[in-house]
Amino acid sequence: MTSRPKAKDYLKSLSSDIPASIVVFLVALPLCLGIALASGAPLFSGIIAGVVGGIVVGFASRSHLSVSGPAAGLTAIVIAAITTLQSYEVFLVAVVIAGALQMALGFIKAGVIGDYVPNSVIKGMLAAIGLILIIGQIPVLLGDSSTAVPGIQEEPKNMFVALFHSFSEIHPAVVIIGAICLAFHFVWEKFVTGKQGFIKLVPAPLLIVFIAVGLNHLYSLINPSYTLAGGYLVNIPIASSASEFFSFFSMPAWSEAFNTQVWVVAVTIALVASLESLLSIEAVDDLDPYQRVTPTNRELKAQGIGNIISGLIGGLPVTSVIVRSSANVNSGAKTKMSAIYHGAWLLLSVALIPVVLNLIPKTALAAILIFTGYKLAKPVIFKTFYNKGWDQFLPFLITIVVILATDLLKGVIIGIGVGLFFVMRSNFRRAVFVVHDDEKYLFRLRKDVSFLNKAIIKNKLESVPEASKVIIDARRADFIDKDVVEVIEDFMIHAPLKDISVSLQVSSFIDHGFSYKILDVENQEGKLIRTQDKTIQRVKLRPAH
Repeated sequence: MTSRPKAKDYLKSLSSDIPASIVVFLVALPLCLGIALASGAPLFSGIIAGVVGGIVVGFASRSHLSVSGPAAGLTAIVIAAITTLQSYEVFLVAVVIAGALQMALGFIKAGVIGDYVPNSVIKGMLAAIGLILIIGQIPVLLGDSSTAVPGIQEEPKNMFVALFHSFSEIHPAVVIIGAICLAFHFVWEKFVTGKQGFIKLVPAPLLIVFIAVGLNHLYSLINPSYTLAGGYLVNIPIASSASEFFSFFSMPAWSEAFNTQVWVVAVTIALVASLESLLSIEAVDDLDPYQRVTPTNRELKAQGIGNIISGLIGGLPVTSVIVRSSANVNSGAKTKMSAIYHGAWLLLSVALIPVVLNLIPKTALAAILIFTGYKLAKPVIFKTFYNKGWDQFLPFLITIVVILATDLLKGVIIGIGVGLFFVMRSNFRRAVFVVHDDEKYLFRLRKDVSFLNKAIIKNKLESVPEASKVIIDARRADFIDKDVVEVIEDFMIHAPLKDISVSLQVSSFIDHGFSYKILDVENQEGKLIRTQDKTIQRVKLRPAH
């Protein structure tokens, strides 16, 4: 674990953290609104969650580059919960309880769960989110009128249907702005690579916003009919006074605190949000150029505090989210102050300049998100995992496919299952080594010999021909299942019937459970000794020294 940054470290990183925070702000703004809309919640609830995720979780967490906020992975859960509870205020009670449960998970040190997720699954999750961003934002880039607010659609049917439908709803004016913005993003990325100085600090998304607003203004001068308005622009609620601004916040309906359904929703949110946060943290630490490690138990506590506060003031549940976090990393952020600044920008923007923000064409924000998605799902990532072999490529690929077909949680769980299959398969193959030279057979047991190896060991022992000499070497095995021990002992009992000589070599350091009553130590030369009925073979045990 790395040491905690000091105040002077935060000051030194201002030149990197502030530009990065602006990039994250520009990425977070459309996502906060889009996720709120897709969740069936008030639009402002997404902004509240973004502010809390940035400022509150940012201060409480010890993650250097993670950014928290409303998560696309929770959208399906949230919309179902609001429908079930029939009130957004009642749902807020569940969010507060979920936060308390997350804090409890942190105190019981449940943060280790994320360490058991294979890297191939984490990379698959990142690539899947990147593809979802690309697929979900193409309709916005093309100007499909049915896309009200950009965001990630959780239902794959809606997402793919919207993608195909968007090609029949192309708006030329929107496409021109979106295509120019997207092309500029790629060109600018290549242009600043290797550059130093001020040019490196200028965030491309900020330039893209200026370009998009300028082009739309140019439309109004050249051809007013092309000017984008209404649903093609960002739409943030505007307050005419401070009291009206605070009216956008909601309070939980505490009278329903003991409602069983509320607790079911709370437990669901706590578990899914915790898992998503741990996976995101793992992924962000992997993306961190300095490879710093986040204390996972502290992160669960920070996320819990964030959800308690978000629920108390009317916000959606928050998690650590990889889209904003990856944008933070790619923009050159160095400390957690970037996430905190981004939360402050969200709060100031919706409070002070909502009219200005409402001038931004959504197609420009879609271009930013598509580029972010491309960074997460580059073709070279697929090639890299393919070159690593099927045991890495298949969990990676299956995770992507299942997430696209269902949701993030199911995809990760199935990806982990596929990864475990390959681990078991690898151990299965390496646990038993058999070689023979004429009538001499060597059975070497290595690593962990589980019950899954029972059948192959039994079949190979029984296939040993008569009058052979067998050495069973168990000295290199860390673990031997009792079923396998029984198979070996049974073979040694009836081996004399086929005139087979058996020598069992065991470790003097590990007791694998072989029965010494059956395998008496006899004959210093290790020669075969038979009892009077000539059916029981007593074999000399030869410990490893």
